[in-house]
Amino acid sequence: MIDALFGSKTRVKLLHLFLSNPGKSFYVREITRLIDEQINSVRRELANMTTVGIVTSDTADNKLYYEVNQRYEYYVPLRAIFADEKMPAVQKEATTKKTWHDDLRALPGVRIALLAGVLAKGSTSAVDVLVAGNVNAARFKKLVKAAETAEGRELNYVALSYDDFYYRLSVRDRFITEIIAGKCITLVDDDNILKSTE
Repeated sequence: MIDALFGSKTRVKLLHLFLSNPGKSFYVREITRLIDEQINSVRRELANMTTVGIVTSDTADNKLYYEVNQRYEYYVPLRAIFADEKMPAVQKEATTKKTWHDDLRALPGVRIALLAGVLAKGSTSAVDVLVAGNVNAARFKKLVKAAETAEGRELNYVALSYDDFYYRLSVRDRFITEIIAGKCITLVDDDNILKSTE
């Protein structure tokens, strides 16, 4: 039935393969063996999926490798449908359950915390989480791992000292201004410095 919905048995098998193995790349002949389909139909579907953006390709050792694009706009819902393991359940009662956002807000030393990229609808930033302050690097990385588990994808993150962030903001550093000027969600802004830039 899902084959009819998605138009092709090969495409469905490819989606299962890629979405069950995020971060892993496969070459064409390996894929044909794994999903037991003809090489021509696999190539055709890979070309379609690459055009759409759900799959990316890269060459290494004279082989063309394909991997799921975890930054694809519909990655999370497609993974919920096709991945073999269960995705984390969406928290329905946000008022009673603590989320990783709450943990980020409560992280000692955080003076600025922004969500962008795949975490902010309409954002084109390559950075998903930016924090500034005197943050313990090990605790922050542990929190990011928890966020990646909750979101079901890898996240790009940056931690800066508050002075570095403030300096970059004051000189209109391109890296910082692109994040702030684009769509982003402010979780922490202790000194209200971001409101003055809007």
